[in-house]
Amino acid sequence: MALSRRGKSSLVLSSVPLQVLLYLNVAYYVFYFLATLLMIIYKSQVLSYPNSNLALDLGLLFIMAILEFLRLYLGTKGNLTEEELPLGFSLFLTAGNIILSIYFIVWETYILRADIIINAILLVLYGLEVILELFTIAAFFR
Repeated sequence: MALSRRGKSSLVLSSVPLQVLLYLNVAYYVFYFLATLLMIIYKSQVLSYPNSNLALDLGLLFIMAILEFLRLYLGTKGNLTEEELPLGFSLFLTAGNIILSIYFIVWETYILRADIIINAILLVLYGLEVILELFTIAAFFR
């Protein structure tokens, strides 16, 4: 006696490597945010940091944190529910955070060697996530 299956197949399309990378990025971004915030505070105390630039750098850091929270939430939701739309929005927000990370590595008022190192690591994580998100979205369309 054969049982027939109706509805969705039992094939799992979500990406385990992407999910692990998203969890890793949560931990790393907490470190990144706190380190960048402390470095901005340090630079404002030690160097002559113009107030308008200090406000800009802090504002962009907090905007980046909000985008990162949304990006990680949508990426996790899209991957676990196997939906393309949240994962696509996460990919779009990743592009925004890549631009903000490039700002902190190139155009910030004062750039320390630590800024370059932590932003380079963040950009590598973003690059890996973009690749895995693209492959995962392609798998969802099958």
